[in-house]
Amino acid sequence: MALDEPKDTDNTYEIDNFKYIVDKKFMEKAAPINVDFTNYGFKITSGIELGAGCSGCGSAGSC
Repeated sequence: MALDEPKDTDNTYEIDNFKYIVDKKFMEKAAPINVDFTNYGFKITSGIELGAGCSGCGSAGSC
């Protein structure tokens, strides 16, 4: 997430007085995208499946 100006390749969404700019091709891959504000900052989720990843980071496991 970053500050940006809309381009011809973007869709613009205004939700609760916030303007979101998302690249059209990225939106096709990532929909639905949810942006929530928590006590710790923004939480962004999307329809992109990232996989299981590494479950042992920071422990005896290897990544």
